[in-house]
Amino acid sequence: MLTTLLEKVSNHLCIKSNLQLSIISILAVTGPLVILTAGIWDAINHIQNSPEFFWSDPHIVVYAGVAMVAVASLFSINLLIKNSIHGILKRGLQLVIIGSIIQIVSGFGDSISHDMFGIDGLLSLTHQPLEIGIVLSALGGFFIIKSSQNSNLKTFLPFAIVTFLLMTSWLGFNLALYFGHYIQCIPIHLIFSSGCSIL
Repeated sequence: MLTTLLEKVSNHLCIKSNLQLSIISILAVTGPLVILTAGIWDAINHIQNSPEFFWSDPHIVVYAGVAMVAVASLFSINLLIKNSIHGILKRGLQLVIIGSIIQIVSGFGDSISHDMFGIDGLLSLTHQPLEIGIVLSALGGFFIIKSSQNSNLKTFLPFAIVTFLLMTSWLGFNLALYFGHYIQCIPIHLIFSSGCSIL
């Protein structure tokens, strides 16, 4: 149903495949950066011991970034259905879709987690899957830009690389906490408040 609606909108607006690819790649790269920025904002709120609930301002911005990636995934589905796409471009579109699905499922899980447990930290059963989805979406955006013949879109490639590296570093840091949290959490626990709690 969503793909039918999107197809009607794209046909009505006469959005060509090249423009759709530009929209997908820009949203798939910019959305994760919005999510990362809001995640840092959320960490600052933890420092200030602000009340923690799901619909806090940082979380709303995080899920605005998730929504950007979701729109990119809908356009990706539309392109994959309407066109015969192969190679790295197909892989990029698939990664955007898979990353978006993981982010949306993790977002609902995060909402339930906040309702059940209240405050959470950097490590939780919902944050790391969300971060994996973000990394996949950013990688998909990178693949799409890399395979593009559009020279204007190619200028966006360094931004895509930096976004992917930032997201991968953030995920790597958080996953490292699972294995060395006793030593690593001592200096950062005060910075991120309950950042080392594991639900």
